[in-house]
Amino acid sequence: MPVMREPIVLSWSGGKDSSLALAALRADPAVEVVGLLTSVTRGYDRISIHGVRRSLLNAQAHSLGLPLTEITLEPACSNSDYEAAFHSAAYQLQRAQPALERIAFGDLYLADVRDYRERLLAPLQLRGYYPLWEMDTTQLAHSFIDAGYRARLVCVDTTQLAAEFAGRSFDRSLLADLPATVDPCGEGGEFHTFVSDGPIFSTPIPYEVGSVVLRDDRFAYCDLV
Repeated sequence: MPVMREPIVLSWSGGKDSSLALAALRADPAVEVVGLLTSVTRGYDRISIHGVRRSLLNAQAHSLGLPLTEITLEPACSNSDYEAAFHSAAYQLQRAQPALERIAFGDLYLADVRDYRERLLAPLQLRGYYPLWEMDTTQLAHSFIDAGYRARLVCVDTTQLAAEFAGRSFDRSLLADLPATVDPCGEGGEFHTFVSDGPIFSTPIPYEVGSVVLRDDRFAYCDLV
């Protein structure tokens, strides 16, 4: 008699930590990833914070073979509005997956972020799952590259890293150029990435590199078309 696997939904940003979390989950015979959950900003039609076009997000989900549920946010939404939107999307997932008990995240070591997620999930009787928790970020960054993933920096916080890094490929050359104050995986919010290819994808995601724009006098976004 086949063993029932626990259904897991993955909080998906389109970046490298999400990709590594998905790879770890798929390697775990006790769980089955049944969907992705992504915040998308209305009007901009892009992944929130990362600034990646929704069309590329949909292309990722198609290549991964997983259904996508969107948390739809208004531009500059408040935290309470975000939480309401998150709960609405999570309720939708619970209706579709009655056995769902945990949502996975690609967080690495920020305890305050993990604590916030647990408080966010608690009213839903859900818990978080963190398959990459406390892994060494230098080793993780190099293992990502060694595994054949292809990623690009799509958002850079210029208070922590020079704007010139926006649009660069996430490769060994980039890691060598990062200042010592910057986490190799960008866990401190220094940068965010978009992953276009790797072992978890059935086909690469094609795109062209567009222009870099500075928003809010702080964040350098590289548009991928």
